[in-house]
Amino acid sequence: MKHVATGDRNAYDRCIFHVFDHAGRAVLILGLGVYPNAGVIDAYATLRRGGELLAVRASDALGDDRMNLAVGPLRITVDTPLRRLHLHCDPDPADPDGLSCDITWTAAFPAVWEPHHVQRRGDRLMLEGRRFVQAGTVTGTLTAGGERTTLTEGEWTGTRDRSWGVRPIPGEDGGRAAAELRPEGFHWLWVPVRFDDRFLMVVVQEDADGHRTLNEALQVFPADSGRPDVQLGWPHTDIRYRPGTRHPESAVIHLTDPARKPLELGVEILASSPLAVGAGYPPATDWQHGSWQGRGWTDRRTYDLSDPAAHPMAAFGVTDHSARFTLDGRIGHGIFEHGSFGRHDPSGFTDYGSVAP
Repeated sequence: MKHVATGDRNAYDRCIFHVFDHAGRAVLILGLGVYPNAGVIDAYATLRRGGELLAVRASDALGDDRMNLAVGPLRITVDTPLRRLHLHCDPDPADPDGLSCDITWTAAFPAVWEPHHVQRRGDRLMLEGRRFVQAGTVTGTLTAGGERTTLTEGEWTGTRDRSWGVRPIPGEDGGRAAAELRPEGFHWLWVPVRFDDRFLMVVVQEDADGHRTLNEALQVFPADSGRPDVQLGWPHTDIRYRPGTRHPESAVIHLTDPARKPLELGVEILASSPLAVGAGYPPATDWQHGSWQGRGWTDRRTYDLSDPAAHPMAAFGVTDHSARFTLDGRIGHGIFEHGSFGRHDPSGFTDYGSVAP
C-alpha cells in the first residue's frame, strides 16, 4: 500500500462517486485519489444545479496512513467494504451556506470488474488501469446555497467507480509524443445504469476510425438472486447531439442478449456536469488531479455554466450526464459519461473542430 510496484510518477489509486436525483435537478460528483510517487493526496466535490456548479477541492502531502481517506474538508469512510460507505464534505466556516454533504452510500448490486484498460501513444504506455463499478442507493443530506436537501431512496441514485494503475498527471514533458503522436480522435462512453432488479454496465472506447479498444456490455443482478452476470453483446450507440455541439441530448444503445434478441437501452439526458470544470480532470486549467498545490490547500469556488462559451476547454474533456434509461419497459437511472474529440468516422466528425449539424 505504501510502496507501489512501479516507479512511474503517474501511479495512482482513486475513486469517483455520482449522486443524482431522478428529476435532473442536481448532480453531485465526489472523488478522492492518491499519487504515491508524487506524494500527493487530493479530493473534490462538485454540485451542478441549474446554471451553476459549486466546487470544493483539497490537496495535501500524502501521509503514511493509507486507510485515512481524508483531505481538507473531504473524506470517505468505509463502514462495510463493498457494501456501505459515507461521503462527507464539511461546511466552510466562513460560508456555512456553501456546499456540504453527509451521505450514506449503500450497495444495491455486487461490484463488477470493468475491462483492463490500456492506452499507448506510440510505444509509450500512457494509461494502464484496473477498475470496478457499482450501483446503490443514497440517503443523507446535501446543502448548497443555504438550501438543505434530504436524499431519499427512490428519488436519488448513487454509482461509484474505483480504479488504480498509471494515468497521466500534470508535469509530463510532451516531447516527441506531443509533437508527432497526437491522437486523431477519441470516442468514449462509460454508462452505469441502475434498475430496480438489475444493473447494466456499458463501456466503449474507439479510435478515430471507429476501431474499438475497450468494449463491455454486462447485466448484473442482486447478490441474493443467484443469477449470473449476462453479457449483452457488442454495443452500438446512436447519439442525438445538440446542433452545433457534441453535447448529447438523447441516445439509443443497441445491445443483444445471449439468445441474440436485440435490446434497446434508451437514454434521456437530465443534467450535465463537465469534469474539466471544477472536478480536476483534463484539460482543466485551474487545477488537475495529482498536481502539487502545497500542504493544506483548499479551494472553493462557483462556476457559471449557463454560457458554454465561458468554459471552451470543457468540450475537450469528458462530461458526466445524469440520465433516465429505458429497457424492455423498465425505467432506470444512471450516468451517461461521454467524450468525443477529434475525428470519429462513425459519428461523422472529421476533426477537432467538427460538431453536429
